[in-house]
Amino acid sequence: MSNVEPSWQFASDNTAGICPEAWDALAAANVGYAPSYGEDRWTARASELVRALFECPQAQVFFVFNGTAANSLSLAALCRSYHAVVCHEQSHAYTDECGAPEFFSNGAKLLPVGGAGAKLSGAAVLRALDRRDDVHASKPRAVSISQSTEWGSIYRPHEIAELGAVAREYGLALHMDGARFANALAAQSAARGVSAADLTWRAGVDVLSLGGTKCGLNTTEAVVFFKPELAVEFDYRGKQGAQLASKMRFQTSQWVGVLESGAWQRHASHANASARQLAALLERDLGVTPLRAVEANAVFIELDASVADAMAAAGWHFHRMGEAGYRLMCSWATRSEDIERFVGDLARCRRG
Repeated sequence: MSNVEPSWQFASDNTAGICPEAWDALAAANVGYAPSYGEDRWTARASELVRALFECPQAQVFFVFNGTAANSLSLAALCRSYHAVVCHEQSHAYTDECGAPEFFSNGAKLLPVGGAGAKLSGAAVLRALDRRDDVHASKPRAVSISQSTEWGSIYRPHEIAELGAVAREYGLALHMDGARFANALAAQSAARGVSAADLTWRAGVDVLSLGGTKCGLNTTEAVVFFKPELAVEFDYRGKQGAQLASKMRFQTSQWVGVLESGAWQRHASHANASARQLAALLERDLGVTPLRAVEANAVFIELDASVADAMAAAGWHFHRMGEAGYRLMCSWATRSEDIERFVGDLARCRRG
């Protein structure tokens, strides 16, 4: 049995712990008694803060335990069993949800299409719509995009607006898988003044799966309907899908903690900056150039299999993402010393 201490820092942004602001909020919510099933003051405040973040007073906000539920239940709310969802062939909904969107919609079909950088374009969506339009094929009802994508790329407002325009023209709803929405927003807000609203409903997004886990929260995500009419009876769908928490304050207090303090965006900015630092150090010290631009908190590199095996033997865990290369994820908790140690070990493993 190996005595090497395992290092999970770059395997995923899920491997980090709960951020201090969420932890403190949990502790504060753990005092005394409160109404159950979301009738508490933390849930009301968290919903209010989410609506304020997106500058959308009419938004309907629901809290679920994980991203699979957020994606699958929101798509199920948009689709009947004979409908279809156009998505990228590398999207999380298509590759990593174990058929959950199809399960919760009672059979709606995912229509995967290609696109550079794991991103959909309006032209790609139109090609999917042109495949079949007869009663023998599933009827397209929604488009789903990931922000940021599985390959670490981000959608700009004009790209989302293009997809939103196509969706409106063809009577489709636009869903965004925002497991790493905070990272995509942080990447664009400082340099370009882009707001959360600019990246969602103003560009045509109807429903957002808003990620908390990857930004330092525990077992809590949100589903945000920017069009209230799409949220009709979603509370029943959430209950049936085993997503109604009896002690919901322990989900929603965490959102209050990170949104009131601004930590949600600070942590995302830190994760993005850590990814840029990692990429810069890899290139400066080892001459290893990332396979794609570092846009959010992911760095993709190519390694010889023997080097990857040697890094695994040294305790480092990270994932192969097909043609995208090996993925290194940074989180709210990534430290400069972690980055330096990783690059140092990689240098030794490359020398053999």
